[in-house]
Amino acid sequence: MTKEEFKQRFTRRLAEKYAMEVKDASANELYQTLGSIMTAAYAEKWQQTWQDYRNQKQKQVYYFSIEFLPGRMLKSNLLNMGWLDTVEEGLAELGIKLEELVKMEPDMALGNGGLGRLASCFMDSIASTALPGNGNGIRYEYGLFKQRFIDGYQVELPDEWLNKGNLWEVRKESKAVNIRFGGNVYLKEDETGELEPVYEGGDIVRAVPYDTGMVGYENDTVNTMRLWSAEIPAEEEDKYRNIDDRRKIENLTSVLYPDDSNEAGRKLRLSQEYFFVSAGIQSIIRHYQKLNEPFEKINQFVGIHINDTHPAMCVAEFMRILVDEEKMPWEKAWDVTVKVMSYTNHTIMAEALEKWPTWMLKDVCPRILQIIEEIDRRFVQEMTGVHPFDLIERTRIIQGDQVHMANLSIIGSHSTNGVAKLHSDLLKAVVLHDFYILYPDRFNNKTNGIAERRWGQLANRQMTKVVDQAIGTSWHKNPEDMRWLMNYQTDQQVLDGLADAKHQNKVRLAEYIEATTGVVVSPAAIFDVQIKRLHAYKRQLLNLMHILKLYFDLKENPALDIHPRVFIFGAKAAPSYHYAKSVIKVINETANMINRDPAINDKLKIVFLENYNVSLAEIIIPAADVSEQISLASKEASGTSNMKLMLNGAVTIATLDGANIEIRDAVGDDNIAIFGLTEEEVYRYYDEQNYVASDVYNSDPVLKKVVDAFVDGSIPNIYSEGQEIYDSLLKYNDEFFVLRDFKAYCIAQHAIDTAYKDRQRWKKISLINTANAGRFSADYTVKKYADDIWQIEPVFAHVTERGAQHGTYLL
Repeated sequence: MTKEEFKQRFTRRLAEKYAMEVKDASANELYQTLGSIMTAAYAEKWQQTWQDYRNQKQKQVYYFSIEFLPGRMLKSNLLNMGWLDTVEEGLAELGIKLEELVKMEPDMALGNGGLGRLASCFMDSIASTALPGNGNGIRYEYGLFKQRFIDGYQVELPDEWLNKGNLWEVRKESKAVNIRFGGNVYLKEDETGELEPVYEGGDIVRAVPYDTGMVGYENDTVNTMRLWSAEIPAEEEDKYRNIDDRRKIENLTSVLYPDDSNEAGRKLRLSQEYFFVSAGIQSIIRHYQKLNEPFEKINQFVGIHINDTHPAMCVAEFMRILVDEEKMPWEKAWDVTVKVMSYTNHTIMAEALEKWPTWMLKDVCPRILQIIEEIDRRFVQEMTGVHPFDLIERTRIIQGDQVHMANLSIIGSHSTNGVAKLHSDLLKAVVLHDFYILYPDRFNNKTNGIAERRWGQLANRQMTKVVDQAIGTSWHKNPEDMRWLMNYQTDQQVLDGLADAKHQNKVRLAEYIEATTGVVVSPAAIFDVQIKRLHAYKRQLLNLMHILKLYFDLKENPALDIHPRVFIFGAKAAPSYHYAKSVIKVINETANMINRDPAINDKLKIVFLENYNVSLAEIIIPAADVSEQISLASKEASGTSNMKLMLNGAVTIATLDGANIEIRDAVGDDNIAIFGLTEEEVYRYYDEQNYVASDVYNSDPVLKKVVDAFVDGSIPNIYSEGQEIYDSLLKYNDEFFVLRDFKAYCIAQHAIDTAYKDRQRWKKISLINTANAGRFSADYTVKKYADDIWQIEPVFAHVTERGAQHGTYLL
């Protein structure tokens, strides 16, 4: 497609769609026009991809995730289609700025953080490596929530992202399925003497899929992300005549993570989990039936991946359909179920390993509870006499009145993986050690990765130009080729080019900060960034305490030789997570205090940007000088912001946690700032139970002054929040060892300051980080999943006749 061809098509489509010329159209109308051209262009490839999978009977994987966090898709799709430069230049000649159209697209914020963004990075990479894979999740009417700060407090507003529709999705009403909730289920013998379930009462919900094309990077592959919406079936309309009754159904797909601080919220969340699991499994089974293959062979054609424990009911729902509807003997059904299912564990935090009361499952999905009870009974029977009784009791699915969803996921699948080497080792050695004894061959590691096209080529086009000029463009498809940048560690032109790109990105972020917060920051300062969920284990509090130390140091000695620094936070706290919301309040009040203090002479600034999401990350990450990865060692499964920031040349200050260890191994000890307890030391404290926070506090006057600031009036307007934080550290003995790591963190931060002042050294460190980021591409991660777990291969391994059209999108 030439630029002139695009311009002609664009103006013609605008006239067809809106009967107007470019000069009369709004930005949204122009955006809709461009989007319609793009979707029409990849629709044929989308259909062809699906036909290839079907005709070749290609094994496909279905990635079940309660979160997907794609962000805006316009520029990503343009890049992957190979249209980005042509379209941008063509629009410019029509007097249109592409960035103005990008702003019209709502941020598709159907996730909370790393889990959802990982799922979307995987969707991009699965398509870009031509692998047969699909996403399965929920089409939430509202995103997580829109975060606003009022008097320093987080306030949650509805994120009405669907107000203007979603041009990327296609409603597939013909593919809708019914899902049964509640009622009573009992078993009776049929005419052959087999037991079959009999359902009494309950509700039927219609699940309607909305499909979004996942466009592969410059190839012919367009996979599918299928998100389900809840509707009232036509035959059930009479049951839902009033608004409240109708809303109960619609609420199923209304919001991500309903408030789980009350019983109604927890029940709704469980219902959401069964809703998208049942809808997805039914859809898969319906597709498989068209292949005319026996169900005993389904694992040769279908893989189902359980992303964290939210879709754990995949195991039971798959069994339900095989046993109840396809009349397979239990033993055969269980054998193929285990072969089909695989599971990724994303946490070692006990509270994040989901557990549900048996009575709640009985209320929501009674037949699923019966099947889980039978799985559990047979598991105990199989293990009895082989393993010790106490080991069996610790690993069974139902313990007391609680159903352990991680246990169901592990027992019901052939693979359990962690997401960083340390995390996987801890799963085997500590968190899931009992299961490792039972199933040692099922455990493996798959270190997370990121879609480097979005986080490099799209988010940081200035850096991309410099890298392309130095080493060529092969890294766009083979990210490990970024290693060639290591040959330019002493090339002043490349070092200065990367530094200039960083400065341009910092200017852009500074302009955004001033426009949205009114705070003026200097691009010459160190931009120190911590962007992730607000959670105690991620230790935003430790970051804040170091800022307070610097502030007190500057108050005592205004001439203190530190390089000016801007501390940038982006984070949402779960609506019911009171402590995390208190941390937000204290950060914001500290920011007010420091930013308005003329005695500091602009050497310190704090900016907490509202409503952190993918689009905001794309502005922050390219501008970051320092990447804060300071969770307590052993708590972060992997992290992926660490990889995105590393790619963009930020220098990491980190504990030896999650993938930080692998980043250190990649860049070397001299190009990362490591501090703090190791996971062995953390577990030693746990074993010996000899950590006394008050002793650390009393032995360090600098630390004591900082901690006292939360309650002695040093920081205005935080009376109750400051007390809550103070108590968490001393009264409740500092669960995440913030006080213990404080001094080491301050030393590491001083090393960062010293390194930054040596501009030549800093430029080299930054280049080394970028050069070694290629290994963390999600392309490589999904290939490892494909080879080791899913046993799928690229469709091009079978389909070669399309090679002549490879990577072309025709108007």
